[in-house]
Amino acid sequence: MLSIWEGNGQSDVVQTLNLEECIAIAMENNFDVKGSRLRSESSKVNYKQARNELLPNLNMNYNLGVNDGRSIDPFTNSYSNQQLTFSNLGANLNFSFFNGFRLLNSIKQSRFNMQAAEMELEEAKQDLKLNVTIGYILILNNRDLVTLAKSRLEATNAQLNRLKARYDSGAGNPVDYTDMKGQYALDQAAIYDAENRLKFAVLEFIRLLNIESNGDKDVENISGLIESGKYQLSAAQIYEEALQNLATFKAKQFRIDAAEKGIKVAKSDYFPEVSLFGQLNTNYSSLAKTFTETGTSIIETTSFVNIANQDYPVFESQTQFDGSKINYEDQFNNNLNSVVGVSVRVPLFNGFRAKNNVELQRVQLEESKLDLENTQLLFKQSIEQAYNNMETAYNRYYAVQDQVAAFEESFRVNEVRFNNGVSNIVEYITSKNNIDNAQLNLNKAKYEYILRIKILDYYRGV
Repeated sequence: MLSIWEGNGQSDVVQTLNLEECIAIAMENNFDVKGSRLRSESSKVNYKQARNELLPNLNMNYNLGVNDGRSIDPFTNSYSNQQLTFSNLGANLNFSFFNGFRLLNSIKQSRFNMQAAEMELEEAKQDLKLNVTIGYILILNNRDLVTLAKSRLEATNAQLNRLKARYDSGAGNPVDYTDMKGQYALDQAAIYDAENRLKFAVLEFIRLLNIESNGDKDVENISGLIESGKYQLSAAQIYEEALQNLATFKAKQFRIDAAEKGIKVAKSDYFPEVSLFGQLNTNYSSLAKTFTETGTSIIETTSFVNIANQDYPVFESQTQFDGSKINYEDQFNNNLNSVVGVSVRVPLFNGFRAKNNVELQRVQLEESKLDLENTQLLFKQSIEQAYNNMETAYNRYYAVQDQVAAFEESFRVNEVRFNNGVSNIVEYITSKNNIDNAQLNLNKAKYEYILRIKILDYYRGV
């Protein structure tokens, strides 16, 4: 288990985590996974928007303003030099019912991009799971190395105490005591180095989980992997499972599918676009008035009639009107007008834009295919190398086991001989270093094999 001290400013709480819990925490906190999750959410919104493009566009506009100076009265459409307040209201509806299947192919392209983003999120999770497992195993390995280093120091300390007693009593060779002191200091330094590597591994692991922590940490041992024997699958079988299960390949295949739809979207610019449109408009003018007849009056005109060389003015009857402003609501109702129609846009020449867009989409499709082929090749090579590393680690582990058994027996004999004064300290220290190094190599081989198994499991997508 991994124990993490979490401080909240007032009290410290210890939290113990196993590998599965560490992976779950990393999934929630890791920045790479968070970024992939956001990109996946963005692709879902893009897909939703692509589907919504099938709906008609309906827009409304409203304007209100004051015009001072020479202008056109929107009510009478005549010039006016008066200050007027104007307002207009309009609604526009546009629906494209044929555009070379651009919208339908855009929806399919967006769906493939959404599925690719989902697979890329899964890919990020798979990568993170592998990295957390590797970090966890590194902590286990370094913790065992600290334990081995401390065990070596205890054995050296026991011999040092025995030789010190002989040294203090004047018996034995003084060089044995000083050489053992040097070996004790060397073993102490090995503990410091092992503890430092453990602390570094823990810090890297905490950074990977993206959590705050301090204090002592420990991890639970992973058992049952070495005892299960050699890996049963071949490199070819692992590669086949990788092609079927890994999100990496699925994501890249979806990108290929999206690029193929992108070509069809670009080709839609070759086709005419047919749309239905409708408009509803009205307006208001502060100069608009309605006139009511109030009677008639006789007025003198500027014309004259000559009778017997005498000019007489001409009078005429003129109808009198009383003007009153038309209110806002009545003008909007009276000035209401509507327009409906069909619009056809036929592309004749657009500077080869449509042709070039199609070519660009074809290039993108080839890039997507090349990316998939390159990824398949890299994974196949990596799997073969990882499989070779696994076999090497497996063989090394069992070879080092035999070495440890041999050196343990050699050290047991040399220790008895040294304690009885039959052999010298050089032989003892040499034998001790041999068994110590063999145990270190055995520990490394064990975790190396575990690590290689986890990497192969990652390639299998399990």
